Amino acid sequence: MTSFAERNGTSRRAINAKKRQSRRPSRLGAVAGATPKPDRLKDEEAGFPTLLKRAWETAVEAPDLRTAVTALLTLDGHVPADVQLRALRTADEAALKVLCGISWREEDLAAPARDTLERPAFLGELGLTSTGRIVIRVPSQGSLADEENLVDGVIEVPWSAQDLLDYESEVNRAAARYADQVVDCRQWLAALGTQARDELLETVRESALRTAPFVLHQEGKLYTNFREGNNLIGKTLWAGHPSETFSSLLGVEMERWSDHDAMLVVCLTLLVRSAGAGRIEEANGTQLTLDHLAFMLERTRRNYNAVPGGEPVPAAPTHRVEALNTLAVALRERRVGHVLPNAQLYREIHGALMHKIERLAGPYGEASKQREADMTARLRDRLPLTGATFEELSASLTASPGWLARPHGDFGTGLEALVYETVSGATDVFQADFAMSRGMRSLPELMRALREQSYAEITKWDITDFFCCVVPAPSAKRHYEDSVLQLADNAWAMSSRMQYNSWHFIAGNLPKVPAVVERDHFIPPTIPDVAFYSDQHHHGHVASKVRFSIRSPQSVEVMGQKFNGFMDLRLLRCDGTPFNESDLLAAHRTSGFIASAMSAAAALVAAGEDIEVTAFDSEWHLKSVQAAAAGAKQPHPVS
Repeated sequence: MTSFAERNGTSRRAINAKKRQSRRPSRLGAVAGATPKPDRLKDEEAGFPTLLKRAWETAVEAPDLRTAVTALLTLDGHVPADVQLRALRTADEAALKVLCGISWREEDLAAPARDTLERPAFLGELGLTSTGRIVIRVPSQGSLADEENLVDGVIEVPWSAQDLLDYESEVNRAAARYADQVVDCRQWLAALGTQARDELLETVRESALRTAPFVLHQEGKLYTNFREGNNLIGKTLWAGHPSETFSSLLGVEMERWSDHDAMLVVCLTLLVRSAGAGRIEEANGTQLTLDHLAFMLERTRRNYNAVPGGEPVPAAPTHRVEALNTLAVALRERRVGHVLPNAQLYREIHGALMHKIERLAGPYGEASKQREADMTARLRDRLPLTGATFEELSASLTASPGWLARPHGDFGTGLEALVYETVSGATDVFQADFAMSRGMRSLPELMRALREQSYAEITKWDITDFFCCVVPAPSAKRHYEDSVLQLADNAWAMSSRMQYNSWHFIAGNLPKVPAVVERDHFIPPTIPDVAFYSDQHHHGHVASKVRFSIRSPQSVEVMGQKFNGFMDLRLLRCDGTPFNESDLLAAHRTSGFIASAMSAAAALVAAGEDIEVTAFDSEWHLKSVQAAAAGAKQPHPVS
């Protein structure tokens, strides 16, 4: 198998020599790994730990319990309160309802908090764990400091005698409800039989493996495939690992399953049945019970039924497994058959808890139209296209696509010029600190491999067989000590990561031959998302200070085959105002325009043209950033 560089006339010796050099723009030509110390040391307190400390400080300084709880529920205004409410254990949920009148359940009417007595009947505690979850010391429990990994100390919470009576009644009802749900889950799983149950386990295990990290709660038990303490299949634990939950349940009779495992498997199954593996992330950071699942599915049902036309999905009559299973299947059918063709779905991501919420977008309003008008005017001025909308620009491109294969301006192909001009325009028009778009360098090689059904070969391609064009705003250097070189380094770091994303997603579009199944990959994304406070967990986001973002993935047709997540457009802001829905809708049309150009380029290649993307390497990003800082109109790619 040859690499992209070898296919373009570079000898293996030259390739190996270049591999021994640093690709960081600020150290081009230097020997890789030869610096006496890292350019940037990781701050262990950066991101989530600092946010938790700030939220705790706000809670400690609060004038009353309800205000303190609100600060912790929202992590000082960084996440929706209901996510944290749905992360509470049964006892903690009951305690908050009694003490503060706070609940996520619609049937619970919020009541004002009671006045604190001078001589409380019980002195409880309120704490915040290092995972960001609120914990409460209830009468049956010892000190939180002895039982939990807390961010700091505790806030003392006095309970009156009436609070104790109300709590006992509330927690008994909640415990009975939970126990009933456990029995329902166990009976449903037992009725399947061992073979069907194992098939179900394989489905949820594959779903966990092919989606982004998630963290789920079952009372005090944590289920996660994210970093330390993971017990589900993912980047660290493989199928068959002794600590991997799903593998340990295969072939095991139902009587040996724990209640937690039974509830986990049932709820994950219903989530996947409702919309595929991506739905799991919508439970991130919450308790996973039938009640919480019913809450999510009902919210989804209302969104899907809001799309005019088609047969509405009826509400689940109960929270029993069979009723929720019927609802989940109906939601998936309406999603695929009616919602996706007629409306725009997107995900809202709250980075502090990695929690995702599926939203139904509103109309394409004036703010979105103005973004599009500004983008299309810029592209008309720089590319041989006509039209006032992206639809018209794409029609102009389809009518005369030949220039995509020929040099244009300083670029080797028109496709490269189109990608750069669109990304550069997005940086300006959307007032982003960075904009970027990724894709595959050699469409001819992809087509050859597809014709030969060389799927194993495709899985072995390197990240350098993909590209990502990153264009920062010159003013973004203020986030990096006002250094142009640091700005270039961060742009290249982002480009490298996005090349990895292209590599990671492409296998998800290939037939499930053994080489594809064994290759690490995620299910390619299909709907856009807008993220808030992403600079919390992801090491790259923390280091590059990526706080707010939009991601708009698009499919590209190659030889009649649809490749989901083949490319995307990303917009980043390191501070200031978050992106909103109108920004996302305009960005999604922008990325759709780039995708249409890539599909047109693929059609040209199928007809005999040779289109390769050679720009957007580390040298290009250095020259690009330097040229922009110097006030040049556009960068000059390295040949």
